[in-house]
Amino acid sequence: MPKLFQLAGRCTALTGLASFLLLYVLSSKALAQSSPGAAPDSINSGDTAWMLISAALVMLMVPGLALFYGGMVRRKNILGTMMHSMAALAIIGVEWIIIGYAMSFGTDHAGILGWDWDRILLWNILPQQARAGTHIPEYVFMAYQGMFAIITPALIAGAIAERVKFSAYLLFILGWGILVYNPVCHWVWGGGWMGPATGDGLFHLGAYDFAGGIVVHVTAGVSALITALYVGKRIGYPTSVLQPNSLVLTLLGAGLLWFGWFGFNGGSALASGSTAGLAFTTTQFAAVGGALSWMLAEWLKHGRPTSMGLASGLVAGLATVTPAAGFVSPAAGLLIGVVAGIVCFRAVMVKAKFGYDDSLDAFGVHGVGGFMGAIFVGVFGSKLLNPDGVNGATSHNANQILIQLVAASTVVVYSIAGTWVIMYAIDKMVGFRMRRTSEIEGMDAGLHGEQGWMLADIPMPTIGLPGDQSVDWKGAPDQRPAGVLTREQSADV
Repeated sequence: MPKLFQLAGRCTALTGLASFLLLYVLSSKALAQSSPGAAPDSINSGDTAWMLISAALVMLMVPGLALFYGGMVRRKNILGTMMHSMAALAIIGVEWIIIGYAMSFGTDHAGILGWDWDRILLWNILPQQARAGTHIPEYVFMAYQGMFAIITPALIAGAIAERVKFSAYLLFILGWGILVYNPVCHWVWGGGWMGPATGDGLFHLGAYDFAGGIVVHVTAGVSALITALYVGKRIGYPTSVLQPNSLVLTLLGAGLLWFGWFGFNGGSALASGSTAGLAFTTTQFAAVGGALSWMLAEWLKHGRPTSMGLASGLVAGLATVTPAAGFVSPAAGLLIGVVAGIVCFRAVMVKAKFGYDDSLDAFGVHGVGGFMGAIFVGVFGSKLLNPDGVNGATSHNANQILIQLVAASTVVVYSIAGTWVIMYAIDKMVGFRMRRTSEIEGMDAGLHGEQGWMLADIPMPTIGLPGDQSVDWKGAPDQRPAGVLTREQSADV
């Protein structure tokens, strides 16, 4: 059987290499057939520079998310949790280059899906060609949007931290990116049926999402809730206190997310003009408002402020202002942040009443925040601030609230259905949850054969606090060589 697996692996590798070489040959041939003398579209160097920086800022959010999530889990799961974010760079990064970009921003087909063969590996697009409707190279646009595609499924990992197989997780984010993220991205941003009218004669709902409240946070947040319900609670939850290993890392991660979010929202203007400045400013106002209101709400509720609450609040403010960042005033951004901190704090609190285990509050922060932010577009949007935006209720267009509500609710339903189908299929194929013994030992040792903190005299991993007897834990075999997994543990990878 091991030889069979080795042979299958070699065949897969050779097939992949052959496919890549074929694509490269076709790409080169297509470029050779293109007209080298054609005048390039107008590209602005200032806009291009800003978008290059913004793409790098959004990429930085991925290791920021890894630190943010990694600090909140137990010591035995820090590397495994950070791997969930970092692995998305590889898996979704390749998926986006090959088919994701073509599905999301290719030629529209009946408002449902995009597709364009020229956008596979950008194989018939020259570096001096501008993305339609912008003054930046399509190469830069594709790379920037790819960062959004990468971080979105990584957000979901927070809901199922500390208890899923790594192989199942990789299959999940790949399937989710193709079947959930790409279609929704096209509906809203790629000229599909949900976004503003494009003049193609097809129906367009007219919903606006500046930087991903619907596309990113609603899809990821709702999907996070479904995955948490499907996988079930962690061993020991909620009877044992599952202590985070390092809130220092969580605060550092939150700071990097805040820093990267200026590219996330500001870059969504796709230019370095006034709209980018507006989005940059509202992003800052919402972040500080969310951090302050969550901290105060927690202080009043529990009698003390915490670093976890501060970090969660600023992320809630950022997630909630994201769809509205380029459409609303700075004052509205501050109000959105304050409301987000309070509402998302309450959303996180109610999970104890309903009994589900959203480990790192992905739904309470991103799902609830993103949905609220989409509605706020219909409340505070103003074309006076952004002529390419939309007027909301405060600008005498209350009907936009209903449009935003329909769009966000539709994406909620689609995300629920798509996520459940993907989870069910993967669970039947390889199983989704780790074995009980591996979950007790921890993801780092049980799945990856590594240790996050190389500290001397650390105690044997436990379910909760020292002395917790909720699980009969006898430890790993003493005679097993370092780095060698048991047959049972290998099945979890």
